[in-house]
Amino acid sequence: MATTAAGASSKDAPTNPRGIPYAPFVDKVEDYCSSRADAEPTLKSFQEMISKYQFMEVNTQRRAAGLKDKIPDIQKTLDTVKFLETRKPDSDPIETTFELNDTLFAKAQIPPTEEVYLWLGANVMLAYPIPEAITLLDGKLKTAQQSLANCQEDLDFLREQITTLEVATARVYNWDVQQRRKERVESEDTADNKGAAKAS
Repeated sequence: MATTAAGASSKDAPTNPRGIPYAPFVDKVEDYCSSRADAEPTLKSFQEMISKYQFMEVNTQRRAAGLKDKIPDIQKTLDTVKFLETRKPDSDPIETTFELNDTLFAKAQIPPTEEVYLWLGANVMLAYPIPEAITLLDGKLKTAQQSLANCQEDLDFLREQITTLEVATARVYNWDVQQRRKERVESEDTADNKGAAKAS
């Protein structure tokens, strides 16, 4: 019986490339529930797994949204640095408008340059020669695009696992209902047989 829970500690459990485990596929309920007493713990376990997958889904959606905001900014910066690289040393300064914050812009004269200053986050800015800046930004852009693709792949994977567990939950629940019905019929038959024995 190969059951894999979200967050399971088994090292042999199959996972996707980012280490998210596969949900158990319930083909035969009897592999999970040998008696009716196993049904409730199994259903509870499946619900816990669904909650874990949903938690991962929300976090992955948040990460993807952050990357979708970040990628255009990196691309815009890379395009600007590439444009500065094309400027010849004897070119006239260019006038441009740049954004200070969401509602405030300023004008600047930009002479030909061989270096640029890049924000690296956490209030850190460093000067880079233009070719190094292009290499750095190109690498950051590719990493961010790959991370976004991984997020999309993980979201599809997580939705599949949630669906698999919802189907598994329904199968175990229906099996439990059938077992209850069968037990009730059997107890009624036993009571009828006892009543018939007394009457005779």
